[in-house]
Amino acid sequence: MAAAPELVQIEISPRRPASKPDWLKAPAPMGENYHDLKTLARKLELHTVCESAHCPNIGECWNHRTATFMLLGNLCTRRCGFCTVPKGRPQPIDFDEPLRVAEAVEKLALKFAVVTSVNRDDDNVGSARVFAETIRAIRKRMPDCRVEVLIPDFQGLEEPLRIVMDAQPDVLNHNTETVPRLYRVARSGARYERTLCLLERAKEMNPAIPTKTGVMVGLGESTDELLEVFRDLATKKVDILTVGQYLRPSKDHLPVTRLYTPEEFRFLKEESLKLGFRHVESGPLVRSSYHAHEQADAGTGQVR
Repeated sequence: MAAAPELVQIEISPRRPASKPDWLKAPAPMGENYHDLKTLARKLELHTVCESAHCPNIGECWNHRTATFMLLGNLCTRRCGFCTVPKGRPQPIDFDEPLRVAEAVEKLALKFAVVTSVNRDDDNVGSARVFAETIRAIRKRMPDCRVEVLIPDFQGLEEPLRIVMDAQPDVLNHNTETVPRLYRVARSGARYERTLCLLERAKEMNPAIPTKTGVMVGLGESTDELLEVFRDLATKKVDILTVGQYLRPSKDHLPVTRLYTPEEFRFLKEESLKLGFRHVESGPLVRSSYHAHEQADAGTGQVR
């Protein structure tokens, strides 16, 4: 007698995604400062990486009057596997943009401005000039506002980096993002050694300017690989390190291999501090600009 066929249950409704753990939940953005900045950014035709990268801390940062402006348009020339910024052929560089960013900083009375950009491999020198002019324009309108720049790698060219450093930002940031083994899939067009070289050169050009970098976890790296990256960065005398959980923006981006627990983030912070970093932010919702003003204070040894 033949065995009865095994029954296969067919789900009629789509499976609900697993809920996020509490430590990955951020409050919805709201508040007067948040709405003021959003409205002004639209009026001045400015982009913020807070919105373009779907940052979970946008409400907290904007309400603390810290914002991250994204220069050079909203189209990136690279296709990194984790990033939500649109990709494509960018428009010509807008050299009036620094004045509009400075106007926004003044109208919002920002105490700390972070300025970043898309990658513009079509014009690295022009991109660097926009960064430098933005720093100078902000300082002209708001002398007490500190400025952190989160720059691309400029394809390893020294001239663009020197242009930015000559403008003397309060913090020079360039993200490492992940471990060397994952660069090919995660960081299109980037090179791990190029990142280390940029951070080292920046410190050589002006040792007084704190250098900073950020790393994501949850892309498939091992703890040993992470600690090796931290050691590499420490040898380049990087002052400030941020470590945060990668969260997949959509099904078209790299998957999350696992979620790190708060205890694991504490371990990474403790281990990295042993290497000599002046300040480390390590946590599930930490992003490059998270608590940027506090990081800058720690990086320079100042207390405000």
